Amino acid sequence: MAADAAGTVEMRGALARLRRATGLPVAFGGLVEPGRQRMRISEFSGATGLALRGLAVTSGNGLGGKAVALARPCAVTDYSVSRQISHEYDAAVAEEGLRSVLAIPVIVRRRVRGVLYGALRTAQPLGDRTLTAAVQVARDVEQALLVGDQARDLLTAARPGAAGGGAGPGVGPRTGPQADPRAGAAAGWEQVREAHAALRALAPRITDPALRAELLDACGLLASGSDGDPQVTLAARELDVLACVAAGATNAAAAERLGLRPETVKGYLRSAMRRLGAHTRGEAVVLARRAGLLP
Repeated sequence: MAADAAGTVEMRGALARLRRATGLPVAFGGLVEPGRQRMRISEFSGATGLALRGLAVTSGNGLGGKAVALARPCAVTDYSVSRQISHEYDAAVAEEGLRSVLAIPVIVRRRVRGVLYGALRTAQPLGDRTLTAAVQVARDVEQALLVGDQARDLLTAARPGAAGGGAGPGVGPRTGPQADPRAGAAAGWEQVREAHAALRALAPRITDPALRAELLDACGLLASGSDGDPQVTLAARELDVLACVAAGATNAAAAERLGLRPETVKGYLRSAMRRLGAHTRGEAVVLARRAGLLP
């Protein structure tokens, strides 16, 4: 799924969470258009009309444009008479009957990617608790978008022919005409294994099922270099842990990467070793590679 489509899905899901977390009856939002200094309102929850649908908000204009320009949350108690904002969009806001409004920027990699709005149809202060709850919803969207970006970056790097890539042995960089090709092969495989471990670590955190499936398919392609034993299987989390170990991670590092407790990682590793008939973690990695489960 394209980044903008995935972002739209995340924004849409965030609106219901915003209403639940803040108690505000109306929520809406949209993404900043790539390469442009404006965002377009495309998602709604609790709205009664169409006045705001598709509205293009220029950076600096109105409440949402101010949030984009300043990259920080903004709020007004009574939109139409507020002196804190410009009033290019008063007609649309008034047609929807909105008075108290907050706008929270969604910031990923230091760039505003979108804005979440929450609103009341009465003029009253929204309060710190409401603003804090709205900001937390935006932070959740930011994390989801960041994970999606990282997943797409890794997929790009893992595809055959990627620059500096990890498509297999012999891909590693050379430092001169006398460079040992075996060193290049080893470096290439290390890149493959690191990409495989990173992809598997990210997959459980992806909310978009299509992107998650694409990630896991890529993992399968990276691990398909050997003719494995189809009788040997590992559970998903066992394979996640073993992929981290294969990339050189300690149990503690694997736990941090996978969002697990170190004791849980040890349990998955013991289970994987038992399934593979291995006595050490290193032997487990070797046997998993022979079985075609790891690159």
